Amino acid sequence: MESIEVTAKTTDEAIELALKELEANREEVEIEIISRGKSGILGIGGEPAKVKVAKLLDPSDSVLIAQEIINNILSKLNVLATSYIQPPTEEDEGRTHFEIEGDDAGLLIGRRGETLQSFQFLVNFILRRRLQEHIPVILDVEGYILRRNKTLKTLALRMADRVIRYRNSVTLDPMSPSERRIIHMALSNHNNVSTESIGNGSDRKVTINLKT
Repeated sequence: MESIEVTAKTTDEAIELALKELEANREEVEIEIISRGKSGILGIGGEPAKVKVAKLLDPSDSVLIAQEIINNILSKLNVLATSYIQPPTEEDEGRTHFEIEGDDAGLLIGRRGETLQSFQFLVNFILRRRLQEHIPVILDVEGYILRRNKTLKTLALRMADRVIRYRNSVTLDPMSPSERRIIHMALSNHNNVSTESIGNGSDRKVTINLKT
């Protein structure tokens, strides 16, 4: 967020000065009073009021900044690809969804999407530092994540059927946090099985258990 600190005789005067400099109305800013000031005695020992005023971020601005970060990284990596804003899906949970397409886009996926996850982490890290607030984004490459999520949901239901048939728990291969979450969500309302994550670090995996 763009912010400035302003001093004046009173907090009201300081706020008004800040609003003029930011070219904003009161409803468009966040105001922090650092010091209300002191009048002093006979003009001696007085202190000015000081406020910090930050212009609230327009959500559409954050999206454009995120896209700029993505495309700048692609350019510096000499990857022939660009990003597009996509309509949100249920799994996005309100987060901005970017699709990356281009001749070299496939290079960004990596083994089981590990490169794409690292790229997404980097973009979110830079965006958070630049905006001074957390506005997460999701990255996909030519529909890879969408296809992967569908595969994981199918796997979850198939393994749930196996647990019910053989009455034994099933532990899946290690997965990333986002992939484990897909498994948990797919079976969250299942009548006969439950899920839990076990293990540590990169070896963390999902176990599907029969409900008792």
